[in-house]
Amino acid sequence: MYQKNLYDYLSDAVRTAPDKLAFADERTGYTYAQLYDRAEAIGSYLFERFGALNRPIAVAVERSADTLAAFFGVLASGNYYLPIDPHMPVRRMEHILAQVRPLCLITPDGTDLPDTTALCPTVLFSQAVEHTTDSAALCAQRAQVLDIDPAYIIFTSGSTGVPKGIVVCHRSVIDFTEWMSETFGFGGDDIFGNQAPFYFDLSVKDIYQTVKHAATCHIFPHRFFLFPKLLLEFAEKEGITAFIWATSAFHLVANSGALERVAPASLGKVILGGEALQAKQLNRWRRALPQVEYVNLYGPTEVTVDCTYYKIEREFADCESIPIGKVCENKQVLLLNEDLQSVPQGSIGEICVRGIGLALGYFGDREKTDAAFVQNPANTAYRDLIYRTGDLGKINERGEICFCARKDNQVKHMGYRIELAEIETVLSAVPGVDQIACIFDREKDRIIACYSGQAEESALSRAAAELLPKYMNPNVRCHMEQLPRTSNGKLDRNALWKISEHGTDC
Repeated sequence: MYQKNLYDYLSDAVRTAPDKLAFADERTGYTYAQLYDRAEAIGSYLFERFGALNRPIAVAVERSADTLAAFFGVLASGNYYLPIDPHMPVRRMEHILAQVRPLCLITPDGTDLPDTTALCPTVLFSQAVEHTTDSAALCAQRAQVLDIDPAYIIFTSGSTGVPKGIVVCHRSVIDFTEWMSETFGFGGDDIFGNQAPFYFDLSVKDIYQTVKHAATCHIFPHRFFLFPKLLLEFAEKEGITAFIWATSAFHLVANSGALERVAPASLGKVILGGEALQAKQLNRWRRALPQVEYVNLYGPTEVTVDCTYYKIEREFADCESIPIGKVCENKQVLLLNEDLQSVPQGSIGEICVRGIGLALGYFGDREKTDAAFVQNPANTAYRDLIYRTGDLGKINERGEICFCARKDNQVKHMGYRIELAEIETVLSAVPGVDQIACIFDREKDRIIACYSGQAEESALSRAAAELLPKYMNPNVRCHMEQLPRTSNGKLDRNALWKISEHGTDC
């Protein structure tokens, strides 16, 4: 059936599997009928109170089924949702709400949030979910929503420190969901184990794969990632068949040693994205769970989650880089130089993307939108946009796309142009290194390697001397208990900089 609105997935699921468990957290579980009823009630409340169409509505997210009921309630009302992390700094939250000016902020009962009523009214989840349902009015509202209208806004960190609100439409998410379903063979018997926070675009895959297939998704509590053995035991108990995770969480579990004690036999697919996948951690998973299909995905939020994928079917040494593979259906990747001209095969160029997945732009920021979403230089006949990712890539001898580095992670040291990611890949293979990240101190012209794990500094020095040219050897090696992470689990290089500014004693 042709879908034009993400809410159609839920409408179809409730007809085919009303009594099946849809989403469950550690306190609550909703069948499809229960999820639908709650979404209809919330949608009816929003329609009666605001009567708006295609307007943003903020949702304070938790790791809960209620959060998803709120998302679908917003969609039911003919509007689009803005996930808000209730634990983000107050100034960041205020900036986002002031920029977007949502109709309201839906909050769970008992959530300790700053007073933002000057920016938008607050609606308690319990208040909206008890509202009388008016399904006919909601259907009439959604009939006016086009598939090119927004489905959600997700804010990511901007390079200047100002967050950017990426607006993604229904058609982009539907197209990606259909491709992912067909490519990886998901179905109604799948049981997903959600790791990604719902303010992180990676969670879009869990949400809509689950609802498209009337499958089941268990929302893992945050504490499971502090005690990975509990996570794996839970996955085994519930018969989890698929993890669609941030790569950082995958690395964390590999480094914990839990896989050597618990290896869920039901697990069939592990799909990763968000950061560069390290071969050493991948190999730990493959030894523990050789039956699993592992996939490395790549893509920024601006192209609707991902634009390339790589099914891992060959062996990799611990020090090798994992390709990002080939392009997802209905998208194209161009590798361009600074003049936006194609580079030869094997040469490094900026990864630029075109296709249905391109976001509508940055909310309320035409200048940044026009700088990042530009005319395809190969086509001057009509409007044909590409998104400049700011990432560098190349095509290897096998014809696979490989991620090389961020453009701003390429440095010039001792007269040589260096990819810091290459140093990280080589040194991540050193026994006892759990995580490693390199930063460059331009003032002092030195490379600083920050790492966690049990490895001695001397081991890194020996490996660097044996495996890297002298000009790529880190000048400083900084051991840390744990590398800093952002709220969505990605490496926080800004925090690394702040630590390094206080000297080499980390």
